[in-house]
Amino acid sequence: MFPLNCALAVALLTPPSDAVESAAAEEFATVRPTLQTVAISWEILDPREVRYVLTRPEDFAADLKLLRRRYQELSDAPPLCDCIRFPDRGLINELLSFNRAYRQHLDSRQALDPTGRWELHEALQEADRLYQVWDTVRDARCDYYYVTVRRQALKKLREAIGPQAYYSGSLPPHVPVWRFARID
Repeated sequence: MFPLNCALAVALLTPPSDAVESAAAEEFATVRPTLQTVAISWEILDPREVRYVLTRPEDFAADLKLLRRRYQELSDAPPLCDCIRFPDRGLINELLSFNRAYRQHLDSRQALDPTGRWELHEALQEADRLYQVWDTVRDARCDYYYVTVRRQALKKLREAIGPQAYYSGSLPPHVPVWRFARID
């Protein structure tokens, strides 16, 4: 990468997505590989997308707009390397399966116990909220999702559990364990 190409790539990627390009795509043919490299290093382009994004001159403006929009949307998203602070996808799938089984149990109890209906309704809502958190973690840990989707999931997770819990890797339980009765 030439320094001038890097500077041009940064200048092309950082304006708002609705900015209009007056130059023709052919003029940027030499900077295309640098644009792709910068976009990958900024995690706004998945390496698997290189075959499709910024490859055809007639799609250059649309592809550049896409990358600019991603740059704006993901500017405050955590980097993908943050995924390592959370459990792997296999374990998450098991936890979510237990969450759904627990939810089904609560649902069936609700039909049988009309007196505790409100408490069971609250427990169902808590189980659903916890499911959403863990489903977001699963999206972030899903290797076959594009980098941008995974970073959006990390951003959503940080908003859901708060920065302190996010950066310490402290996830809430996968089910509302505070609702479980202790057996002595």
